[in-house]
Amino acid sequence: MKLSTAAIFLSFLTTSAAFSVHNNAANFGVVRTTTSSSTTALNMADVSVAMIKELREATGAGMMDCKKALIEADGDAEAAADELRKKGLAKADKKSSRVAAEGRISIGKSSEGRTVMVEINCETDFVAKDANFLGFCEKVAGAAAASNVDDDANIEGLMSSDIDGSTIEEVRTAMVAKIGENIQVRRMMGRGSANTVTGSYVHMNKIGVLVELEGGDEELAQDVAMHVAAMNPPYATKDDVPEADLEKERAFLLEQVKDSGKPAEIAEKMVEGRLRKFLEEKCLVSQTYVKTNDKTVGELLKQGGASIVGFTRMAVGEGIEKKVDDFAAEVAAMAKGN
Repeated sequence: MKLSTAAIFLSFLTTSAAFSVHNNAANFGVVRTTTSSSTTALNMADVSVAMIKELREATGAGMMDCKKALIEADGDAEAAADELRKKGLAKADKKSSRVAAEGRISIGKSSEGRTVMVEINCETDFVAKDANFLGFCEKVAGAAAASNVDDDANIEGLMSSDIDGSTIEEVRTAMVAKIGENIQVRRMMGRGSANTVTGSYVHMNKIGVLVELEGGDEELAQDVAMHVAAMNPPYATKDDVPEADLEKERAFLLEQVKDSGKPAEIAEKMVEGRLRKFLEEKCLVSQTYVKTNDKTVGELLKQGGASIVGFTRMAVGEGIEKKVDDFAAEVAAMAKGN
């Protein structure tokens, strides 16, 4: 006898709920680790970033809370997770497991000429536009610039920085509880010094670029940053192209002309010409300046008395796999199968 769609739907909900409860009970606060149960007492230096990250992902507790719990538990991740539960610090565990691929790029500038770009993620575009979230992003970027912490390896140090009398991690945890979404300070990069000129550009809060120059002024650097945001060049100059990449492209081009019937010396010239074209397209300074289309970026810099030191570009959510659930489609598929 065939079941109705409604009956299948109710059966699916009941089964899913039971499975969810079982899973939560079994997995809440549990971290798989290769740490031996006979681990001796640890000090702060013995707690690795990987251990902290694993515990944080499992419990949703703050980074510094995870580190402290691991130290107190002598490196036993499961015991540390249990302790976090007892203290009520793992309350955001369900939120922390959700994908946070939206958000914004924020810029902070220091008085020493350093500019820092920070990516802060949330789950939905709606929260990415929320005033509380935007204010948090600006404060994090300002703290990053002020503390001279400006690369991914120092995220932990940034999270312990102070804003409004609390650490960034404490403020982040409170926002997760208040807004109801997973919020993460994902990465940051900095450029500039007292001896260089730095310009920044953020497009629609989603794409951020820092450009560092020798000579010129901030307006020129910002113009170049806008070009980088639009054209996304892989390299600044041909000197920045790894030799392995050049050889790979040269081999590819040789394969293309191999069967052309041209003499070897002619074929080699064809390859070199195409390789130059490849570098012109991939390198910032040889690209046509997108704002005017009448000169290259290199010529623009020369007119402004500047040369490129380098650039950094990041886009919100790049590299994060977004999970899309279609519950209705799953139920319909089950109904069709029965």
